Amino acid sequence: MSDPITPAISDRICKHMNEDHSNAIVLYAKVFGNLSETEAAKMESIDPEGMNLLATIKGETVPLRVKFDHVLKDSEDAHHTLIDMVKQARTSHS
Repeated sequence: MSDPITPAISDRICKHMNEDHSNAIVLYAKVFGNLSETEAAKMESIDPEGMNLLATIKGETVPLRVKFDHVLKDSEDAHHTLIDMVKQARTSHS
């Protein structure tokens, strides 16, 4: 069984995404947040219904909420959903 998405799990996921997958976060902002001019982005938190990002556009930081297409069951579901969203974003963004 995987971990429920608690604040500690949210912090762990965000730290991993911000350190290792910053390009994916930019894609989330561009494609799912409709902020096509995003230059950089940071994942602030994640919960079962969505993620909170900070997008940088022309030097300004813009808070952004991206909702998931379903309520996440646990951290494993979050992992698979974030990967699926990157694949979908890459397809629609290319």
